[in-house]
Amino acid sequence: MRCTIIAGSPEADIDFISEQVKDCNYLICADKGYEYAKKAGAKPNLIVGDFDSYSGNLPDDCEVIKLNSHKDDTDLLHCIEVALSRGYDDFVILAATGGRFDHTFANISVLMYLDKKGASGIIVSDKEIIRFLKMGEYNFDGNKGKTFSVFPFACDSVNVSYIGAEYSAENHILTAEEAMGISNIFISDRANVKINYGNAIIIINQSIN
Repeated sequence: MRCTIIAGSPEADIDFISEQVKDCNYLICADKGYEYAKKAGAKPNLIVGDFDSYSGNLPDDCEVIKLNSHKDDTDLLHCIEVALSRGYDDFVILAATGGRFDHTFANISVLMYLDKKGASGIIVSDKEIIRFLKMGEYNFDGNKGKTFSVFPFACDSVNVSYIGAEYSAENHILTAEEAMGISNIFISDRANVKINYGNAIIIINQSIN
């Protein structure tokens, strides 16, 4: 079951959010994400936050979970935990990049948390798609001309193979201290990325070169 979460990045594109939430099954807003939902004309199923970044009125006809501002997890992670407990295992996360880099990094880390819980998720913006990859094969269709970058995540190195990329690779090792996986390009509408060992984050730029 898919859940869409609107986080609180200050660089949110309202038109993009509006398009993404049109047909979502279950919508959660994390704190300031509710402001973006209102601007996008979307009605959430749940609002979660300590409301340090949103200070407006909250709706009476929507479930609201108010968090203590002195807490161990982020608003987004709490949204994830609530949704997991309700049976959702496929996540689209919006407005989660840009602004403070520590917030962006924490949001990206959530993708690995989801995998550890047996779920999956992507961070999507008008600029990029971010996904966590563990050992296995992944097909990327319809991305011809788009730039992508792969980096080791929570490990020293990752071994990758690419099919359908400008810079092909076969059992190529990317290390954490060298950003050698940056700015590759999909040259086929049917491309494949294989993680032979290790964990990685892949970032796909939405624009075509």
